[in-house]
Amino acid sequence: MNRLEALHILGLDEDATADDIKTAYKETAQILHPDRFAGNKKLADRATEQFKNLQEAYEYLISGKGARSTGAGGSSRAGASGRSAYTRADELAARLAGISAARVQLVAQRDSLLDQRRRGIGFLVVGLLVAFLFRRLRPIAAIAGAAFVWGLVDTISATSNLKDLDKQLDTLAKQRSSILAELEDLE
Repeated sequence: MNRLEALHILGLDEDATADDIKTAYKETAQILHPDRFAGNKKLADRATEQFKNLQEAYEYLISGKGARSTGAGGSSRAGASGRSAYTRADELAARLAGISAARVQLVAQRDSLLDQRRRGIGFLVVGLLVAFLFRRLRPIAAIAGAAFVWGLVDTISATSNLKDLDKQLDTLAKQRSSILAELEDLE
């Protein structure tokens, strides 16, 4: 792994500072953390792999191996010669890749939440129906009532989280459109 690859994984450009690297790592780690997909083993496995890549890139950059080279005057190599190798189009392409990776994870998380909401609605409907049909058999009605409440809480929770995810996906779509427009202007 080299500095550019590590920065690309974090969705950063060549001029990224140590603070930029830390911020990007924290934000991306929140999106990719495997614990967010505990309910879906397949997604958790994918998130674990991507999270390992993220950690490897971050550790490479903060360890000093990925530090920017400096000349005798102490100035960064990202001057005129460095910029010619890494253009604005490259930076925008790296940002697009980061947005795409984040979108994949958010869509997977949204699918998981949709499944959770469907299960919640199922518990809600079945619990209500069973409670109504067996209202004279108190133990069964109590269990059905608990299933109803569980379904209600699950449905509300999933719906709330889905709204947040949809906002994040909209933000990513706007950023992507902005970057694509900027890339067209560069051409």
